[in-house]
Amino acid sequence: MTSAPPAEQERTGPGAPEASAAPGAPAGLGLAGKVAVVTGASRGVGRAVARRLCASGVQVLLDYAHSDEDARSAARSMAGLPGSVLPVRADVTRKEDLERLLSMAGERYGRLDIFVHAAADWHPMPAVGADPGGVKADVAAAVDPLLNGVPALAELMAPGPGRVVVISSIGARATVPRYVGLGVAKAALESLVRYLAVELADRAITVNAVSTSKIDKGGATASSPAARALAARTPAGRLTVPEDIADVVALLCTTEAGWIQGQVITADGGLSLLA
Repeated sequence: MTSAPPAEQERTGPGAPEASAAPGAPAGLGLAGKVAVVTGASRGVGRAVARRLCASGVQVLLDYAHSDEDARSAARSMAGLPGSVLPVRADVTRKEDLERLLSMAGERYGRLDIFVHAAADWHPMPAVGADPGGVKADVAAAVDPLLNGVPALAELMAPGPGRVVVISSIGARATVPRYVGLGVAKAALESLVRYLAVELADRAITVNAVSTSKIDKGGATASSPAARALAARTPAGRLTVPEDIADVVALLCTTEAGWIQGQVITADGGLSLLA
């Protein structure tokens, strides 16, 4: 891409009025001043992660692939938080876009402390008669950004500490109807987390995953009979919301989480504990 899209402008941060956190706002967790890239951050879980990090004083590059309006809306929702947010349009499944995104982090901030991979692709289909092209696209969206980006991430995070966190799902370990493409993709992603964790540990870079089951993203999500049944079955009494995942991601980015390496942390209110 040769020109910056309309949303690629800083909304908060140096030079902008900085509001202190409101009463009851999330704790900073010692993350203030750190630099993060969050992929797939204009909607859903990625957006919640970007907001949680920004609320903790992190300078966030908010990556998105498609909608400038969604990115602008996400950035507006974070105005006044202690950190800063810079929307950047980059399709991280394309190597050249990913390289541009990471180069921007290095040029603008001189380093990168946190990389959260929340972008995903999903082609609903059954396993019997699945479209191989759709499955391959789902897998590529899950693993290619890490495979292509890790060499640059290792350099940007040197000498450490660095945090890499990916978003997974229960579909990596259990069967979900019409979820085979994304289920296989998330299983591959969790395996890649373990391999990268071993190879990056001596660089003081941790690599972990956060997984959940059905997510209540608002709107009609929670009103379906299946969603209501899952909410009733969840020991905590409700479906997971994106903010639940964002809180766990933020915890994994702290100094205190430095000894958690190559793990899949499940945050689902206890739903996966039931057979």
